[in-house]
Amino acid sequence: MSLPRLGISHLKAKIDTGARTSCLHAFKLQQYHIDGQLMVCFGIHPLQGNLEEEVYSEAPVYDQRPVTDSGGHTEDRLVIMTDIHIGDQQWPIEMTLTNRDTMKFRMLLGRSGLQDRFLVAPDGSYLIGNRPPSHQQKPKKVQK
Repeated sequence: MSLPRLGISHLKAKIDTGARTSCLHAFKLQQYHIDGQLMVCFGIHPLQGNLEEEVYSEAPVYDQRPVTDSGGHTEDRLVIMTDIHIGDQQWPIEMTLTNRDTMKFRMLLGRSGLQDRFLVAPDGSYLIGNRPPSHQQKPKKVQK
């Protein structure tokens, strides 16, 4: 998938139907105002396991809300609206920003971002295509 308005051409994301809102890894968040609009500038490590490559982006702050993670910890997070591009579709989604350096995936795509667009196949991966070239294809399961 990609986040074109944020300058991210390729990002591996985990589908998380347990999360209402999508979440993007972000660090060095800096808030400021432009013509009365609250903005946020932030860095992103778009590649898993690579803290060297950094992309910096900015976006208007859409909201700020408390989010409870899977461990039960609540954190106030900034929320932005941005376009997501998957396969041949593109649409706007809400996304919270938080540091996910210790997590496997740089982004979680929550159920509100998927709503009315996709069906989730929990045993599948890369069903839309564009598998990153650095990953080898797993053999397909054969029904007996």
